[in-house]
Amino acid sequence: MRRRWLAAVWAALLAATVGGCAASTGTDGDLTDDWRPATEARQFTPRVGECYGALSPHASHPPVDCAAPHLVETFQVGTFPADVARRPAPPPPGSAAVRAAFAECDLRGREFAGGDWRGGRLSVRVLPVAVAGWRVGSRWFRCDMFELNAVTGVNGEDDEAVSRVGSLRGALRTGSSVRLGCMNSDEWARLSPAACTAPHQFEYAGVWTAPERSYEQARRDEETAHDRCRTVVAHYADVPADSMLRYRTGTTFRYPSKEAWTRGDRGVRCYFWSGGRQLTRSIAGGGPAILPIN
Repeated sequence: MRRRWLAAVWAALLAATVGGCAASTGTDGDLTDDWRPATEARQFTPRVGECYGALSPHASHPPVDCAAPHLVETFQVGTFPADVARRPAPPPPGSAAVRAAFAECDLRGREFAGGDWRGGRLSVRVLPVAVAGWRVGSRWFRCDMFELNAVTGVNGEDDEAVSRVGSLRGALRTGSSVRLGCMNSDEWARLSPAACTAPHQFEYAGVWTAPERSYEQARRDEETAHDRCRTVVAHYADVPADSMLRYRTGTTFRYPSKEAWTRGDRGVRCYFWSGGRQLTRSIAGGGPAILPIN
């Protein structure tokens, strides 16, 4: 009798134990099938339309609202091709892979800004995934646009992102203050914006694409830069690009920063220079009347 009683007690305890391990409401009883693998959890992929308060591609710098102060805005997210993706580390600055990525960013940046983004105080940056992300399988690169300082230095464009609020989408279509237009120069040859109806001596005319060569070689060849920029001014002002052009217009230009050149940017900003006389209107489409032979 006692033996049967003990057997019954053990049976009851076993049933209670098994019942305690039963699936709770709302679960399927499998404690691992809904978990993301640890490596996947560490991956991070940016999204188009996100803004960032830092330039780093690390996930430790999360996106911020574009209506709040920020430094850069992501307008395109690309993927490196298979031959690059097989490499053990992300491509370094200046590599063919980064320059190819920049070409994509350049094209998409024009669409995003509503025109060649070099027509504004803007720059475009390629940011490959960080090393840690590459190690766990991420192969993206980020195309960021950012606003430059209002003053353009004589030694090439500044490459420092300045804090701003609001998206740059369509900035060149909306008459935004980032558009380049009429300008004046200070004693250090730095250009700053001026109203075209106010006295000024400089005006942004367009971009000349420099050939592939080292940054140092490009910067030394000022004669070619002036010659190409005169042609840009002729097109902008609607005057003949002939042998007399040099007697109609002076020019100045701004190369991309060395960092931007390394990324793949070959766009040289070209500016009309009056040679000293003060203008109170834009030269755009003005023809020989606005740019007579002197």
